[in-house]
Amino acid sequence: MATKLEVVTEKTAGKAGKKAAGKAAAGKAAAGGDKPARRKERMARIEKANKITVTLQTEVRRFLAAQAKAEGMDMGHFMQKLAETHIIDTAPEGDALAARLGARRGVVDHVVKLAQSMDADGEFDEHFILNVLKRAHGDAAFAKMYATAVAEAQDKPKLAGRAGVALNQQLGRLIKRAVGAKSKRDGDGKILRGQVKDEVVTSYTLLEKPAA
Repeated sequence: MATKLEVVTEKTAGKAGKKAAGKAAAGKAAAGGDKPARRKERMARIEKANKITVTLQTEVRRFLAAQAKAEGMDMGHFMQKLAETHIIDTAPEGDALAARLGARRGVVDHVVKLAQSMDADGEFDEHFILNVLKRAHGDAAFAKMYATAVAEAQDKPKLAGRAGVALNQQLGRLIKRAVGAKSKRDGDGKILRGQVKDEVVTSYTLLEKPAA
């Protein structure tokens, strides 16, 4: 599970106490419950442990916010990228975590550039997310890099599957953003999804371009 980095401002600092109280109450409720409830409570503890609160000077926050915006990222993702970059740059040679993070960065960069290239070639349609990922995985070098990116739990198939799902969800969001698309919705405003079998993904969001 990814660690969350929260940037504290005057508005967010006062909410910490209320959130902590709510989580404590949920933990007590789950303590005597069934297995799903205990698992949910355990995951909540892990998420809390992985969340780091950082207080920044106003000038520093504004500077980082501008850089994040320039890269099309929100502050949370941008701060996480900074932390990952530090690990990649300073970890000992052969470090497994640095290798996974570097591979994940490579997967993301490759998919974003591929999506933009395919869109420029007029290949956009509602199944664009599926088509981009299929094209990417057709490249042997990319497939190897993707395998490294989700290698943390390869000895545990269930965890490896979750890692792949999480990465694919991120890639879907980045593909959509990279080409200026939006989620396709039905008449009731519900997001439409495609379902496939024996492909690199089994479910994906259908896309469309905003009206000119």
